[in-house]
Amino acid sequence: MANSAPALKAGAMAGLRGLCHHRPVVVENIVRNILVIEDSPLVLKVLEHLFRQDGALQPVFCASFGEAQLLLETSANLFFAAIVDLNLPDAPNGEVVDLVLQYSLPCIVLSSSYNEQRRDELLLKGVVDYVLKESQHSYDYVLRLIHRLERNCQVKILIAEDSEATRHYIRRVLTPHLYQIIDAVDGDEALRILQEQPDIDLFLVDHSMPGLSGFELVKLLRQQMRRSELIILGLSADAKGSLSALFIKHGADDFLRKPFCPEELNCRVMSTLERRDLLRALKQAAQFDSLTGLHNRRSFYDNACRQLQQAARKGQGLSVAMLDLDLFKQINDQFGHASGDAALVGFAQAARQCLPHALIGRLGGEEFALLSTLPAAQLADSLQQLRAQCAHIKYAIGAPPLSFSAGIHQTTGEELEQCLQQADQQLYRAKSDGRGRSYWQA
Repeated sequence: MANSAPALKAGAMAGLRGLCHHRPVVVENIVRNILVIEDSPLVLKVLEHLFRQDGALQPVFCASFGEAQLLLETSANLFFAAIVDLNLPDAPNGEVVDLVLQYSLPCIVLSSSYNEQRRDELLLKGVVDYVLKESQHSYDYVLRLIHRLERNCQVKILIAEDSEATRHYIRRVLTPHLYQIIDAVDGDEALRILQEQPDIDLFLVDHSMPGLSGFELVKLLRQQMRRSELIILGLSADAKGSLSALFIKHGADDFLRKPFCPEELNCRVMSTLERRDLLRALKQAAQFDSLTGLHNRRSFYDNACRQLQQAARKGQGLSVAMLDLDLFKQINDQFGHASGDAALVGFAQAARQCLPHALIGRLGGEEFALLSTLPAAQLADSLQQLRAQCAHIKYAIGAPPLSFSAGIHQTTGEELEQCLQQADQQLYRAKSDGRGRSYWQA
């Protein structure tokens, strides 16, 4: 295995030359280059296997301090993060950690032995984490941590703490994880920042602060923001065991008692963010079509019913449309289901572009529905623009232009089901008269 590391490195380096020299912004489906500095053949074998399964991470392996030093001198800006062995033959005392941090690379340390004091020193020095070479789970965790770093670039954390020393400590611990960090010296300033920046993801708040206390602030925030919108971690040096329960009962997601070690803070923040992301993923799966990203049938019905009720109360008119891709079965039969999927995805993307303010859902197969504030005639014009755009979608080599038929019903206060039935009748007329057109009631 040790002999294969240079070859792996050379192969990886060939793919690096086309990348920019700045830390990339988090973008889906981008391959990240990860520097691995490790001399153990067994560990290299395990990591190589995991990287091969991942696909989104491209490793470059180095077996020594000298080799890593040479590589970093010439190509440091091409790497997203580094995984380093704490003890190398030519750097037995962790010198490689200082080398990597010198280039401002997120650094994950691997070690065969655990030393609590050494762990805290490394975390305060600026490493992302200190991981023991214990089991398969340890290496799985390392790759999970790298993907967490990708997402962290877009995570905003607000620290509300009146102690400058504590704020500095928290910032020092969290910064290596690539979060966007904002400070507030008291509860009033924190509230102002949260109002100005509603996209803050996580709020670290001290229990006792001048003015608006952390406890009062949590109660106030939970009246306005759901747990899915803002994660709250309470902090306190109070020895009362009941304080953590009170904090959580009034809306905090977790609680940390000061003083806390760097690893505990990192783990609590990471775990709450992962829970949030999991809940969002579940909500996404429950509400949106996995292929097109449009609302699924249930989500479309729920949202459309609510909008129709609101419009009825305000005396506003809406238009409901049913859309169907033309000759879709032939696309699947002649060009394959992958091409059919590509056609559906292309149509969905074009629909969102042409009708940015409409509620659009995939009801099933090649059948779609939408709800718009546009009158029927204007919606028909927009659908004609969509039809022209669909004709240029390349979903399969040699395939005919993508086309759809549509039926539109302008509501007069009916229930959603009635509106869809009326629109479906117009859709049937459009398909019967030759497809590739939109019909609506005069």
